[in-house]
Amino acid sequence: MSNQAFYPIGTPGQPWGAAERAEWLARQVKHRSYADDVLRVVDGLRDAYDVAQYGELSYGTEHYPLLAVRSRDWRDGLPVLVVTGGVHGYETSGVHGALQFLQQHGRDYAGRANLLVVPCVSPWAYERIHRWNPDALDPNRNFVKHSPAGESAALVDLLEPLRDIALMHIDLHETTDSDESEFRPALAARDGKSFEPGEVPDGFYLVDDTDQPQPDFQQAVIEAVAKVTHIAPADARGEIIGSPLLMPGVIKFPVKQWNLCAGITNARYTTTTEVYPDSPRATPQQCNDAQVAAIRASIDYALAHPNG
Repeated sequence: MSNQAFYPIGTPGQPWGAAERAEWLARQVKHRSYADDVLRVVDGLRDAYDVAQYGELSYGTEHYPLLAVRSRDWRDGLPVLVVTGGVHGYETSGVHGALQFLQQHGRDYAGRANLLVVPCVSPWAYERIHRWNPDALDPNRNFVKHSPAGESAALVDLLEPLRDIALMHIDLHETTDSDESEFRPALAARDGKSFEPGEVPDGFYLVDDTDQPQPDFQQAVIEAVAKVTHIAPADARGEIIGSPLLMPGVIKFPVKQWNLCAGITNARYTTTTEVYPDSPRATPQQCNDAQVAAIRASIDYALAHPNG
């Protein structure tokens, strides 16, 4: 099947050039407010946490301050635990789950750990409910030094001092029906490739690191989330999104090779959550709660097993 059957921009078999990217950008519409949904909430956390701006994105006339929330009692020697959300702006529960965790549970770890939470890595995409940034780049394939994606470059620079001391990093994502209806077809069109339809799993799952698997850690997170929402089953091939199932609800990717967010540091424990918000069996609040449960289980396991 040709790209044209699935996506209205570009010529089948030919990667996008500047004209196609400009056409794509012109179609993007702002649907919600980063200032209202994220910055306002973070401002309400300043009495309990240290909030710092680690960068700013400027796209035309729009400017987005990038904020990180840290434990107020940050102390050398305490375990460093990293939480990131909103790498893909359309994956809503990643952003709101990170904020909910800070509001309800972050202070539970005061004096026990150094928390660093970045609730919305990609604010332009958050406002447009999109996966890419304005340059049609996926931040979650570009977490490298001097990245062409400003969102990715800023986060890499923020985490560089923690690269070898972070104990845990959980990156909060969603898998949505729009992955198949919009984002994967757009990717195929952008790159001049044929689109091959896939299957969206119904439920929560995790992505482990191929090069440093931590099955007991992943299992602990799955067990915690299963109390909140359902875990995605494998498809007829025993896979989730084309990857073999390692255990119920867990697959693996080479996170550093693919320049994914969870591979920025050398943390012992890393995972990427995938919530399914389009399921008839899950509400938006359940999706947020699932992200919070995953964060808490990741932290609790890492603190209980700091040396593996």
